[in-house]
Amino acid sequence: MMKYFHRQVQLWGEETQTLLQTKKIAIIGAGGLGSSLAFALGASGIGEIHMIDFDEVSLHNIHRQIAFKTGDEGKNKAVLNAQLIEARCPFVKAIAHECDFNAWTQKNIAVDLIIDATDNLPSRGDINTYAKSKKLPWVYGSVEAFNGQVCFFNESSFNDVFKITTKTPAGIAAPIVMHIASLQANLALRYLAGLRIKKDILYYLYFNNDGELITQKFGLPKA
Repeated sequence: MMKYFHRQVQLWGEETQTLLQTKKIAIIGAGGLGSSLAFALGASGIGEIHMIDFDEVSLHNIHRQIAFKTGDEGKNKAVLNAQLIEARCPFVKAIAHECDFNAWTQKNIAVDLIIDATDNLPSRGDINTYAKSKKLPWVYGSVEAFNGQVCFFNESSFNDVFKITTKTPAGIAAPIVMHIASLQANLALRYLAGLRIKKDILYYLYFNNDGELITQKFGLPKA
């Protein structure tokens, strides 16, 4: 196993790599962010990854949802991502749940961290409520157009910071999806590996009209 993870072991040693094998995470949503998270975390050595999504692949998904290819239309997204994870890394157990988040919570599966890969505010509100009830941290991520947001929620509450509304999102450029998922994955991996991270900081990233990448961060109040 250590040969497979050689470059990570160089980074943090065999003890930390072995620690990751004991960790379990849930990725809520297996589309754009979820696909990129599956690539970024699926071969990291996390012991168990639960992929949750009721949705099936559509043609218009494929340009930004990197786990899928033409011909996958009509197949469940969580199932395809779980298959991809296990095909790339034999040391990770990936479990697909063909259901929505609320149905998954009824299964009472214990995890160490929840990662948001949904695409709407009400679902994130549900994740926040569940995480608070279980005293679990979770990693928020959202993308729209050339913009993105990331936050590791620990003591703060998403429901206090955001107004929960339903709205139709703007278009999305594929690279920003991968960029935000990468930031989520880095926060998740550092946390699971026992490394320091900044919690309850909302990072807002966007490209302005001149194509300059702007990054802002905001400290969030405790719940």
